[in-house]
Amino acid sequence: MKLTISLLGLLLGLTAFGQIPTKHYNLKRGIAIQGYDPVSYFEKGEAKKGLESIQYKYNGATYLFASSAHKQAFEANPAQYEPTYGGYCAYAMADGDKVKIDPKTFKVLDGKLYLFYNFGGTNTLKLWNDEEASLLPKADKAWKKIINQ
Repeated sequence: MKLTISLLGLLLGLTAFGQIPTKHYNLKRGIAIQGYDPVSYFEKGEAKKGLESIQYKYNGATYLFASSAHKQAFEANPAQYEPTYGGYCAYAMADGDKVKIDPKTFKVLDGKLYLFYNFGGTNTLKLWNDEEASLLPKADKAWKKIINQ
């Protein structure tokens, strides 16, 4: 019983400091953002595919980078570059849903990376932009609930 309480306290403490359990990340074979370079979204304003030869494991997820400089930037401050909501669709997160993303459909807002679903003629980034003011707090609240379960 004491061990269970200690582990629960550790888990809650980790999520409070950004350490989210891997089960909440949108990963494919352990790779985050479908292999796209998280730093490229911020520095280049574009989704650029990372290279298998330049990778860094953080918080149980493996990130790929287009250059060694991008890897070094990430290593220096991973929390700055990690996608919000574990890399799931921000629009769907407003309803508490973990939905796949198109890594080329994104938005950087207030220093955070938001990713979106964009398949079959449905681009949720456009929907998000129309309702961002109301969706953002809903998505934040839903994400906090998910990671603290």
